[in-house]
Amino acid sequence: MPAGAALDSGQLYWHARLSERYPTVEVRCPDVQLRADDAVMLAGIVRALVATAIREQKDGRPAPECPEELLHAATWRAARDGLTGALVDPAGELRACGDVLSDLTRHIGPALEANGDTREVNSLLHRLLRQGTGADRQLQAFAEGGIPAVLDLITSQSLPA
Repeated sequence: MPAGAALDSGQLYWHARLSERYPTVEVRCPDVQLRADDAVMLAGIVRALVATAIREQKDGRPAPECPEELLHAATWRAARDGLTGALVDPAGELRACGDVLSDLTRHIGPALEANGDTREVNSLLHRLLRQGTGADRQLQAFAEGGIPAVLDLITSQSLPA
């Protein structure tokens, strides 16, 4: 690095990138998945997004233009409000979370189908919208019973039965 600030590229901040060592895409998790099936849902979505991007590139479709500022704003809004607020859609409009996720699943639908992931991902997304994220459940547990309730939630949902 010219400025000498980062010892290696692994120290640079990123959301998704091509791996330097493996033929994979590395993605930072947007939340801590308390349940294994939430991690499965996220993996299915990421796999479908990658497959969709590859298909679109092979079909000669140009990559979508998206200003970096819009990505930062969308990330900030999603981190602040989670699934309970409006999300920034790819056009930069604020829309209900369920509508944005519905558009996403339509966009990646063929890839979900090709991978055999449609039923599982859609089912888990619907549950996520009904029950909230791991962060939502931790905040609720804290409000109801403090740190002991959060610890009970984490151990009951993340450890094998």
